[in-house]
Amino acid sequence: MKTIRIRKFTILSLFLILTLPWVFYVAAHFMETKTVRLGMDDSQKGNLEATIRLIETNTDKWTDPAWQEQLSRQLEKMNMDVSILSDSNQEIFRTDSEREPSFTRAEHFSIIQDDQVLGRVAMYQANSKVTQMLAAFVGLLSAFFIVGYAIRRYILIPLEKTSQCARQIAEGDLDVQLPSSRITEIAEVHDGFKVMVDGLNESFQKQVELEDERRFVIAAVAHDLRTPLFALRGYLDGLEKGIANSPDKMAKYLAVCKEKSAQLDRLVEELFTFTKTEYLDVELKENTVDLPLVLQKSIDSLTPSARKKHISIIVDHFGEDCVIMGDSHLLERAMSNLLDNAVRHTPCYGKVFVQCFKDGNKVIFTVQDTGEGFSSKDLHRVFEPLYRGEASRNRSTGGVGLGLTISKKIMRRHGGDLVVDNHSDGGALLRGWIPSHG
Repeated sequence: MKTIRIRKFTILSLFLILTLPWVFYVAAHFMETKTVRLGMDDSQKGNLEATIRLIETNTDKWTDPAWQEQLSRQLEKMNMDVSILSDSNQEIFRTDSEREPSFTRAEHFSIIQDDQVLGRVAMYQANSKVTQMLAAFVGLLSAFFIVGYAIRRYILIPLEKTSQCARQIAEGDLDVQLPSSRITEIAEVHDGFKVMVDGLNESFQKQVELEDERRFVIAAVAHDLRTPLFALRGYLDGLEKGIANSPDKMAKYLAVCKEKSAQLDRLVEELFTFTKTEYLDVELKENTVDLPLVLQKSIDSLTPSARKKHISIIVDHFGEDCVIMGDSHLLERAMSNLLDNAVRHTPCYGKVFVQCFKDGNKVIFTVQDTGEGFSSKDLHRVFEPLYRGEASRNRSTGGVGLGLTISKKIMRRHGGDLVVDNHSDGGALLRGWIPSHG
């Protein structure tokens, strides 16, 4: 919808108020005189002078019907009337006795001859200015009506509705019908309100989604905590009651207890990290970080787990100048999650390949394993909190479905991103990037 600035609207309104009365005035003058000229032209002035001379030079014929008829025809051409009075103010001749003097413009003069007043003449001009003035007043009222209607329709009503919408929004009702207007400033307010309402709707929707996700996380974590806790309590009860009555059996019970406590520790740590990255506005402790060094630390921490499955973690390529600005602790946690995910899903005697190199203004890293890779369903849901693919449903592996979610959030907090895919040679491929420093 085409709009107009309120300044331009005001100028046009003033122009209409000033112009419309004049148009009505000229129209009324034209309807009465059949001309748009407001004054007398030379021809009219000449006819008026000739008529005055006709009256002045024929004082002896004022009572002659033939002369009166001639004068009437002359005055009719000029759309004028005349009244001739004697020296004693007795009416001698009048062309139109029905014309209202108040609606005419009269010119009075006396006829004097030999220092003696012979009579008085009053000439009435038919093109009355009163009619034009009334028409101009009607035009002024019409202009005020038109401007008032436009102000009410395009300014007052939209502002009233906008005020009502603001009160509705303040009360929490976002289902509002925002008014439109042809005034640019009000249309901009309308657009601003629309953006605000859309933002509030999006914020409320996100809040609802976060609340649903929070409830889901609490329920899922409670379930994940309950399983190792029950097992841990069962084995501890066995030790307490003497069910493990041999050194080998006691060692087995203790090993299970240590495994379950480690699983609980891993779950609580991942949940804590996820909560910080998801719900808390954690300020990054940014420093200059050598990303290959961070990857090497993560590799070293995962090497014992990999050796248990006879998995080789191979550094395929570490490029130079792979320096970024970031939080080394969070980055190490992200890389450890990626490598842990790869080790857990790689079969015994498999391999995990790690790369890190600089490409333009990005530092890119990849983690590839020789496992089964992601299914088509996993590729779309792998970053969802607490999601486990079909190949990782067994909680004995230690996975709780938060590792990849945490890693992706950490990458995005550093201005980068993380994506997953399947390598052409088989196995999962995780590829991430972070803006380089300098």
